[in-house]
Amino acid sequence: MKTALITGISGQDGSYLAELLISLGYQIIGLSRDTKKAKEVFTKNVSQKIEFVHWNYNNELTTLINETKPDELYNFAGYSSGQGMYDEPIEIGKLNGLFVTKILEAILNKSPKTKFCQASSSEVFGFVSKSPKSEIAERNPRSPYGAAKQYADSMVKIYREHYGLFATSAILFNHESVRRTNRFITRKVSSTIAKIKFGKVNKLLIGSLDTQRDWGYAQDYVRGMYLMMQKQNPNDYVFSTGISHSVRDLCEIAFSSAGFDYRDYVVEETSFSRPKEPKIIFGDSSKAKKELNWEPTIKFKKLIETMVSYDINLQKELLL
Repeated sequence: MKTALITGISGQDGSYLAELLISLGYQIIGLSRDTKKAKEVFTKNVSQKIEFVHWNYNNELTTLINETKPDELYNFAGYSSGQGMYDEPIEIGKLNGLFVTKILEAILNKSPKTKFCQASSSEVFGFVSKSPKSEIAERNPRSPYGAAKQYADSMVKIYREHYGLFATSAILFNHESVRRTNRFITRKVSSTIAKIKFGKVNKLLIGSLDTQRDWGYAQDYVRGMYLMMQKQNPNDYVFSTGISHSVRDLCEIAFSSAGFDYRDYVVEETSFSRPKEPKIIFGDSSKAKKELNWEPTIKFKKLIETMVSYDINLQKELLL
């Protein structure tokens, strides 16, 4: 039985990966700042199969890595993107950047056979005009979040090439699900629609409707991370759909699925737009498709409709 250590296990990606690995027979050690809330993310049956460890990024992982010597370590710990990527730049640098180096150093010194996967982000590409973005595309991060992720990716490469660790970065384009928080535009839209349907609010404030992103399904992307860790040799991979959709597309699909016209409810508010962000960005996952036999399985329209339906059902339950 393989053992996997997952930091940030209560988040969207960490929780989906834990469920996947458990289904494959793994023993899971899950780190979280709030283990009680982390347990509530999972069904009772799944929760009982996870060893939860209370942790915050000020605590060293050296002792835990030495004691458990996991076969695989997946790092999802970090300040999130979405609305928070410009908040607290010093803390973002510590957690999303320097902390990754601390993990790599602990692995090198205490458990060098442990495979490491860093959850990176398309934000490392930043304000670069040309798309699609592959593993070798130019990088020019424009936010503290993107810069910290870029630093982490650089250290992953150094520990792989100079120190010989199995260390990888999964460069994840936007990936969504019903486990997203409202800090992300997809969930903000779906949850607001549900509130509109039950008369709790009457409008949705967003930034530019013309901004375009490459949105995929979170479970597809964590499956990709698992696949890259099963390779004989470590490498970095981009996970994306390769298709760009606008926020207008998102709103039109989401509101239509609930029987609304988005134009009756959506209000553009420039203060909600991020500074210096590219209007269009999408990925090139041909390397992952060729070497990992990876493909995204859920189309954008189906993903958004599922999220809206989920949030409407949540609002119904609140009325019972």
